Amino acid sequence: MEYRNLGNTGLKISEIGLGSWLTFGNSIEKKQAQNCIKTAYDLGINFYDTADAYNKGAAESFLGEALQNYERSKIVLASKCYFPMSSDPNDRGLSRKHIFESVNASLKRLRTDYLDLYQCHRYDHDTPLEETVRAMNDLVQQGKILYWGVSQWTAAQIQDAVGIAKATGCYPPISNQPIYNIINRSLEVEVMRTCKNNGLGIVVFSPLAQGVLTGKYSGGTIPKDSRAANDNINQFMKKRLTPDTLKRVDDLKSLAGDLELTLSQLALAWTLYHAPVTSAIIGASKAEQVEENAKAAGVQLSEVAMQEIDNIMGSAPVDQYTGQPIKVLEIHRD
Repeated sequence: MEYRNLGNTGLKISEIGLGSWLTFGNSIEKKQAQNCIKTAYDLGINFYDTADAYNKGAAESFLGEALQNYERSKIVLASKCYFPMSSDPNDRGLSRKHIFESVNASLKRLRTDYLDLYQCHRYDHDTPLEETVRAMNDLVQQGKILYWGVSQWTAAQIQDAVGIAKATGCYPPISNQPIYNIINRSLEVEVMRTCKNNGLGIVVFSPLAQGVLTGKYSGGTIPKDSRAANDNINQFMKKRLTPDTLKRVDDLKSLAGDLELTLSQLALAWTLYHAPVTSAIIGASKAEQVEENAKAAGVQLSEVAMQEIDNIMGSAPVDQYTGQPIKVLEIHRD
């Protein structure tokens, strides 16, 4: 496994992280999930991401139980708050009250004294941003969290949070967790540069586009044991399985074969090619998937391969004024 510093911090996290959105505490059996975690740990994956909203706390509870078998100091544990956990009007958002109540509940479910990273799951338009920044700063000072970050915030929202932190002497956010993959590259328009300029690392979710970039939906066939077959888990996935997308993914799979990679490994390596991406969070229902995806760590794609991917996918964002492809920030190089 390879590791990168999370933004401008000394915290090193694995290039591949293990998430729990649609898996732990929900769609896969307990034994399968435990095997996924053991495999990840044995392969050197140290970054584990969850959230209180994932299956209403069940994902945190399962992860907390499973991680008791491993040395806490070797784990980078991340969670999030924002979404409602009950009908109570204060049990949502990023108010000081909800942040404090949420972190205490998450710590209990995760069976730990602290979180390495605590993330604002979305932006809260109903709470003054300074209140959120100060609350996160206080949690750092109390030792309940070591760092804080955001997820799915705009460039302007990230910049505002960094500015408030500097003006008030608070700890700034050090990470952003957005969606980013070969199909969805909107991150490159503004957010990626804002993160780079302000020292935020990017931990990407959905780098495999919810399984589309694994090739398992080739030909439009939906395997019975896949997420897309379960309407209760992921209805929106079916909207992604268009004939055009599936044709491009098939062509991408051929390129991956030429490079002696699986399609999943190619997609993950593509994501990790771009600075300031620190880690790509995978979801897995089988230990074999963890093993396959972990092999993407350290893969260095050539510029020729990257151009071929652009040609196949046609997904590179363009400047609204010039119509030219937006130049992505420098690639990661050791």
